[in-house]
Amino acid sequence: MINRHALSRLALIVALTAASSACASMDQAASQGSDGAAYMAAHRSALTLDTHLDTPANLVSPRGFDITKRYDTDREGYQVDLPRMNEGGLDGGFWAIYTAQGPLTPEAYARARDTALLRSAAIREMAARHADAFALALRADDAARIDADGRKVVFQSIENSYPLGEDISMVETFYKLGVRMIGPVHNGNNQFADSTNDSSGPRWNGLSPLGAQLVKEANRLGMVLDGSHASDVAIAQLIDMSATPIILSHHGADGPYQHPRNAPDELLKKLAAKGGVIQMNALGSFIKPLQQSPERVAALSALRDRWGAIDDLPADKYDAYLDERLAIDARYPEARAEFSDYMDQFLYTLKLIGPEHVGVGADWDGGGGVNGMRDVSQLPRITERLLAEGYSEADLKNIWGGNVLRLLRAAETHAAAVASR
Repeated sequence: MINRHALSRLALIVALTAASSACASMDQAASQGSDGAAYMAAHRSALTLDTHLDTPANLVSPRGFDITKRYDTDREGYQVDLPRMNEGGLDGGFWAIYTAQGPLTPEAYARARDTALLRSAAIREMAARHADAFALALRADDAARIDADGRKVVFQSIENSYPLGEDISMVETFYKLGVRMIGPVHNGNNQFADSTNDSSGPRWNGLSPLGAQLVKEANRLGMVLDGSHASDVAIAQLIDMSATPIILSHHGADGPYQHPRNAPDELLKKLAAKGGVIQMNALGSFIKPLQQSPERVAALSALRDRWGAIDDLPADKYDAYLDERLAIDARYPEARAEFSDYMDQFLYTLKLIGPEHVGVGADWDGGGGVNGMRDVSQLPRITERLLAEGYSEADLKNIWGGNVLRLLRAAETHAAAVASR
């Protein structure tokens, strides 16, 4: 690895820009735009995957959502679409099947199961409808092949195993539908594990007995286990119980800012010691304390009261609602974290456990985004900063996709070994 502290900016430009001669000055290189070309060349040379895309929720919007159309994040809120993926060099990732936590009853499980099945169908339908631009990925090696074809990689993941109910065979059902990453819990304790976000405190002191079965079944099938949203105790148990390394698909580090959704140093070291990976979340309130003005809170509350259930609004009324919301944004701006805040946490984690154990899971379309990186078109800023800090192109390839694909290959290898016994 390149010396992270000694590598100068000039050396970086020379190393990454073929057009720069050894005797060219930095001023001349800058005037030709070679610095920008350098980091973009490095960015595009990596297989760039984000491990937590909440975009599938948009695919089922009653107002319609076209993944091939470019949207405006400030207006519609959407952060991922094909034009901006192309602009930001995002080659794909894990598209999340998210289901909100509900009661632990058979009836609620059945409703959540149907929602999750339909969400998986929406992901697969997107890939089929736009087969020239997207392709489903089922194995780690599929990612490079799909990327070489000029298409976007579509892995599926489950955020919250609540829809499985108490039927552990449903893990295999979703595996057959293409799911290759699975997390036991979301906001609120459920039948599988304690959540880091449940105000009532732990129910299981980590994983439940059913959660332990989930770990074994995911290992048997070749799925990567995801600890994001689980309590720290549950994450530690996942690390210990899993036969293969686990991932924190959209998570943060407690060192720069203590928050329930951030992991303490010792847990991150434990994760790395077993080969696991943390993917850095860009949800601002997990990065720094953010206090919205009382005027903004009151105005947004009144807006919600006036319009009711926003998700149910038809297109024309939704546009009118957006006009009002944008006026509030202009008058009472939202408090947000900055890109520099995000990178402070990113760099802290890299220094703590190394580039073989860190990646990107920014929580796009699920709350992620900071000033300076509001959508996927701005992802190259991460590469630019990492290069400036002295990280090598090999490091970048690990961070952007190599690490998560290593975990998936380990899961596949273990599953094959189990099947051959």
